[in-house]
Amino acid sequence: MIVNKRSIFLFRLLSDLLMLTTAFIASAIIAQSWEILVDRDYMFFLLIGLNLLWIMSSNTTGFYDDFYSRNFPIQFVNILKSTTTQVVAAIVFIFLAREDLFTRYFIVYYALILIAVISFRVILFRKGLKALRKRGKNIRNLLVIGDENIAENIKSMVEGNPDFGYNFVGSISGKDSIIEIDEANETKQRLVKILLSEKVEEVVIALAANSSHMLDEIIKICNRKAVKTHIIPDYFHYISNRFQLSTFGDFPIITLRREPLEEVQKRIIKRSFDIFFSIAVIIFILSWLYPIIFILSKLTSPGPVFFIQDRIGNRNENFNCYKFRTMKVEEESESLTVKPVIVDDPRVTRIGKFLRKSNLDELPQFLNVLKGDMSAIGPRPHAIPYDKKYGKVVDEIRLRHNVKPGITGWAQVHGLRGDVVDEEENRKRTAKRIQYDLWYIENWTFTLDIQIILITIWQMIRGKTRAV
Repeated sequence: MIVNKRSIFLFRLLSDLLMLTTAFIASAIIAQSWEILVDRDYMFFLLIGLNLLWIMSSNTTGFYDDFYSRNFPIQFVNILKSTTTQVVAAIVFIFLAREDLFTRYFIVYYALILIAVISFRVILFRKGLKALRKRGKNIRNLLVIGDENIAENIKSMVEGNPDFGYNFVGSISGKDSIIEIDEANETKQRLVKILLSEKVEEVVIALAANSSHMLDEIIKICNRKAVKTHIIPDYFHYISNRFQLSTFGDFPIITLRREPLEEVQKRIIKRSFDIFFSIAVIIFILSWLYPIIFILSKLTSPGPVFFIQDRIGNRNENFNCYKFRTMKVEEESESLTVKPVIVDDPRVTRIGKFLRKSNLDELPQFLNVLKGDMSAIGPRPHAIPYDKKYGKVVDEIRLRHNVKPGITGWAQVHGLRGDVVDEEENRKRTAKRIQYDLWYIENWTFTLDIQIILITIWQMIRGKTRAV
């Protein structure tokens, strides 16, 4: 549901194929010469094959999917994967063709140039598309009818992704997405008025199943006004949006939730990476950083360097979670109460402000990862009082405990880190954070973990972790 989605896809694909061809020819000329390339015309069969292979590999990795277009680190990982596929294919072809000139230099040049030009295209295209959308080029007015929460989420998504090409004009909402029958006429009148006054071009309908009559009426009105309609089905309200259709004997069934980490081989992959990654961080970072933080902590605030707290882990089992202490000793016991840390919080030490801002206070949790209490990536572990508080906001909070908690996660790279003072706003953030956690559980892949790590590092480098 993105404006000119098909056209944008074709433009991106054709642009990348042009970049690939340019990279191939440039690499061939740099490695040898144009005359040698022309003399070995069979190399152009390799070029055609690499173009076809790019189309297939980019489709496999989802390189042009809307979801993977939102963050450059995610796209860069897919560029590396597709480039690796290209390199392997080129090596196999050159070996089979017994080519003695276009060897390692050509391969190296091709890989480096391809990564550079595709990355440049990705950055330039996204910035250009955003600039055009902000100038009002090819923007469509969007109205949401039905569930208030869905309307609010769509509004946030549209405002956060101007390249999608929509202007959110408002919503007509009924409680729990149900527009009562006695409100029907009033709602239809409001709809007609808004369609005309706001020049609405597309409508998203999110009504409950028992509002089917109202759904028919709304679609008729939109059709009469030549407004495109989109429908979000009622079962979207369930906690999962990953439905799986299968059979149980002779019965067709819909499984509401699918968790990839239920498969033992995938848990082995994730655990193997956790061990390798945590050992690397402990040896190459924590080993020299700990003495520095130890000295600075002792000089700025008396007390232990580590803060150890009971938190809820996999299968609701408690464990000791390690952090660098960032608050004054007399305040640490109070930190167990549900009182969020705010900007310029007097409880936070001077070195603690830096540690929290940079997320370095979480580094000792790699010891938890090595022990098996946590994973590098996953839902953040809650302290017991916080878990009870959040459970009053989202009933399904225990679903987070089906996997090991993580040092960083899908919610954190989207800015949903920590609490805020305003209670109502905090409830919304909590619900959204848990929604992101559950999405991660249902959509886990090893590649997704790598992407989250890269985004986290990127945010730390840019100082945009949104931590206080």
